[in-house]
Amino acid sequence: MKKNILFVCLGNICRSPAAEGVCRILAQNRADIGKIDSAGLGDWHIGQPPHPTMRRVASERGFPIDDLRARLVTLDDFETFDFIIAMDQNNLRSLLEMKDRVGGKAQVRMLLEDKSSVPDPYYGTEKAFYDTFDIIYRGIELFLRDLL
Repeated sequence: MKKNILFVCLGNICRSPAAEGVCRILAQNRADIGKIDSAGLGDWHIGQPPHPTMRRVASERGFPIDDLRARLVTLDDFETFDFIIAMDQNNLRSLLEMKDRVGGKAQVRMLLEDKSSVPDPYYGTEKAFYDTFDIIYRGIELFLRDLL
């Protein structure tokens, strides 16, 4: 059975679209992976493309995300997706509160195995975007490996 995966960060313009882009390419030949998407918990950027610096970093690394647009997490996502993956502890808390209200099949978890947060590069330097992208890439590699 195919597993559907949703990546979530605060605004859906830095970390979660990068995670979606990485996962789409790393999982493209995986028969066990279905829908891959990303969403945010805040409504500041709905309909907007990912942050320009994250788009550039992702593209340079071979993971174009220019076509993605920010959206909010919905209550339906908890039934649509098998995994809802939070980028930081605040995201995780908010998602678990939502799941408590609506139920659903989704397993809500952190991206990183050690449950540490993926740093938000939004107010950071260009280097912060590269560092965050590298953390996301490694986290998704491990997540997909563990799904085998």
